[in-house]
Amino acid sequence: MTHTSISIIRQEHRALSAMLRSITLLLGEHHRRGSVPDFDALRAMLFYVDEFPEKLHHPKETRLLFPKLRGLDAQVDSVLDRLDHDHACGENAVRELEHALVAFEMMAETDQREARREVFETAVQKYVAFYLEHMRVEEAVVLPLAESALCAADWAELDAAFLANRDPLAGHEADEPYRPLFRKILRLLPGSNSIGSALEALAGTAVPKYRWPP
Repeated sequence: MTHTSISIIRQEHRALSAMLRSITLLLGEHHRRGSVPDFDALRAMLFYVDEFPEKLHHPKETRLLFPKLRGLDAQVDSVLDRLDHDHACGENAVRELEHALVAFEMMAETDQREARREVFETAVQKYVAFYLEHMRVEEAVVLPLAESALCAADWAELDAAFLANRDPLAGHEADEPYRPLFRKILRLLPGSNSIGSALEALAGTAVPKYRWPP
């Protein structure tokens, strides 16, 4: 039996993976050309990562899902400690990315452009690798354990909590305040295969890629 909350977690992982993939492909194309990326698009995409996965998805895993699995196995507790630490570090990591992006944008017309580009791209690569590995562990260890160990009352609580998530990239209609953000991302990102697919990302239909894209 597939529980609603498990399906939502996987959909939200898929959405974040697709967004991260679009960011890396966008940067890769401009790096090859020696051109500067669309900074408006990158700011909108990083705002999505901060506003939805960091503030909506991860806190519910930490507050609701992980505590139900603690004490079942010492090795699992160690994994949960690591995942909780990842969540605690996530918002600071996004802030560092946003700062590196501002520095790249502000210095893009100077002789520091390539140095600032390298700092930002390195930070993005580190962040993407960090979260793809984080999601891989959750899907390989945490979700199967939850499916085998939790009871009906646990699932009722989890399902109700995760059903309240309204991540537009995971298949929900965007709440009114966020609609301009997603229209901006669609408008600013070309819908070509060379950029990944903004439409694919925004529909939440991309298959998760738990590795750094080539």
